[in-house]
Amino acid sequence: MTDSRPEPHYDIVAIGNAIVDILSPAQDDFIADNGMTKGAMALVFSPEEADALYARMGPGQEVSGGSAANTIAGMATLGSACAFIGQVADDQLGEVFAHDIRAAGIRFDTPARAGAPTTGRCLIFVTPDGQRTMNTFLGASHYLPADQLDATLIADARYLYLEGYLWDPEEPRAAMRAAIDIARAAGRKVAFTLSAEFVIDRHRAAFHELIDAGLIDVLFANEAEIMFLTETSSVDAAVAAVSGKVPLVVVTLAERGAMAVAGDERVTVPAQPIEKVVDTTGAGDLFAAGFLHGQARGRSLEASLTMGAICAAEVIQHFGARPIVDLKALTAHV
Repeated sequence: MTDSRPEPHYDIVAIGNAIVDILSPAQDDFIADNGMTKGAMALVFSPEEADALYARMGPGQEVSGGSAANTIAGMATLGSACAFIGQVADDQLGEVFAHDIRAAGIRFDTPARAGAPTTGRCLIFVTPDGQRTMNTFLGASHYLPADQLDATLIADARYLYLEGYLWDPEEPRAAMRAAIDIARAAGRKVAFTLSAEFVIDRHRAAFHELIDAGLIDVLFANEAEIMFLTETSSVDAAVAAVSGKVPLVVVTLAERGAMAVAGDERVTVPAQPIEKVVDTTGAGDLFAAGFLHGQARGRSLEASLTMGAICAAEVIQHFGARPIVDLKALTAHV
């Protein structure tokens, strides 16, 4: 029987944290003196705490961020048709975020939220070795209600992309569950990124429920995250534990490249050569951008992985988690 559903107008609609990154160079002793764990992401639970840490930062630059938003910014640069759903506040940072994402050619219609808290921000300290230590105040992004979802938009996208970071608070978690139902009812694919080990630690059971129920079509993780999710001691064992339940499992392996497993097909590609690691912020986000763009265009797993590796290599060679060169040109040979 021929599928009578119309072709989607969008390659991807993402739901994620709408935050603005503030990046500043820092030395290792600054990280230690302020009680941070180098290379990790920690949540800041009050605007006062965020303000105090911001006051201790050196000169910084503001760049719109958020994991899923970074991914679709990369996809838009590659030529994908993208939309984003996320909550900002009616304030200056909210205007910055909305301007940046729309300027990238991404549809963003979620109305700004009046009153406290402010738009989310991530204070990122980048040490000389390129490692980023993130301190995130999620602010308004944690107040995305299900009634802000555009069901027609979600049903009109080839992929629904969800970030694990936003699974923590109740309101956006309910919104994402509703979005999954909308996407699957429309015959669309659901992609999910595990985001971080602390997220998995709090929601391992819920993530396994999604996987066991067959609600995830594409699962993104790095090697530490997928082993932590499955409580196994090797990447191979971790992938084996979920690959029978998820049609496509994609795992980044840092300097060793990345792999994708779809049923009996397993493909691995090496990391792309780089001149110097400047800032690893957004590496996984931009890898997902390249991979999903390839898949949306019907490319092979190998080609999609290679596109992801190219995008990740580009973003770690400069400050910020959004591409600054033409990714379409960089990946044209793939």
